[in-house]
Amino acid sequence: MLKKLLQIAASGCLVAGAASAADLSLRAAPPAFTAIPVFAWTGFYAGTLTGYGFSDRQTIRTTGNNDGSGGLTNTQLNVAQGRRPPFIRSEQEGLTSLGVNVGYDYQLRPGAGLVIGAATDFALTNLDRRRGYASPAQAAYGFNPDGDDRGERQALSNFRQRLGYFGTVRGRVGYAFDRLLVYGTGGFAYGEVDYRAAFLRTTDLAVAYAGRFNRIETGYVYGGGVEYALPTDSFLSKLNVLSLLGIQSAAVTVKAEYLRYDLGSRNVLVSAQIPGGPTGSYTSRFTTEGSIVRGGFTYRFGGL
Repeated sequence: MLKKLLQIAASGCLVAGAASAADLSLRAAPPAFTAIPVFAWTGFYAGTLTGYGFSDRQTIRTTGNNDGSGGLTNTQLNVAQGRRPPFIRSEQEGLTSLGVNVGYDYQLRPGAGLVIGAATDFALTNLDRRRGYASPAQAAYGFNPDGDDRGERQALSNFRQRLGYFGTVRGRVGYAFDRLLVYGTGGFAYGEVDYRAAFLRTTDLAVAYAGRFNRIETGYVYGGGVEYALPTDSFLSKLNVLSLLGIQSAAVTVKAEYLRYDLGSRNVLVSAQIPGGPTGSYTSRFTTEGSIVRGGFTYRFGGL
């Protein structure tokens, strides 16, 4: 009988010990760890851009090429007397139409860290400026402004400056704070420029001198901006137009940037146009430089 009681007591101790150990194991188990996802900027991207362009220091400068010798019109004197404008401002401003950009970024470490990359973009522009100039009244012409026989003031010197499209190839370096990227950028710029000058004859307002230059000019660009990766549950991230084409992106970002560009200067020969009319020529020097403030959406596709 005693032996049987001891066996029962021993079995109870074993069961109690096992239950206690199981309870201890459950209480000691650490909580499950859920990693907080960080945004990765490494990868290819493509997007759309639109913005506003303006210039603040563009000037067209005109000089005469003849001093009256050889029987040619003294175009130098005409500029000195103000019959042709020695300089005229030609600032431009306007919206840039829809453009596109593509590029690649590499983030040195996930989360907060240095991001380096390269980008190229192209956009049509609406930067077009026309300027007219009427010479002042002079004693040699009866103190009448250059114009028709009614003495009306006329814009006898006309200029046009246009930037048809604009593109860049740039590097960029920035610092990422998870989903926010702040960056600086700079590199090569190009654009289609159209420069025109037309000087009218005072007697009949016929085009006495004309010149034009239309070509791609190159220069440089620099600036900076900010870019933010939208959360996946944001309604804006669902506005992925590429999905309509069956292209899925890893993320959608919005960005805003400022660029300062300079495409240099160009001399345009403004030569005589009327046989038997005024002779000689002028040179008008055009400069293209300005700023663009723009923003857009970018679709990111991950790394290699």
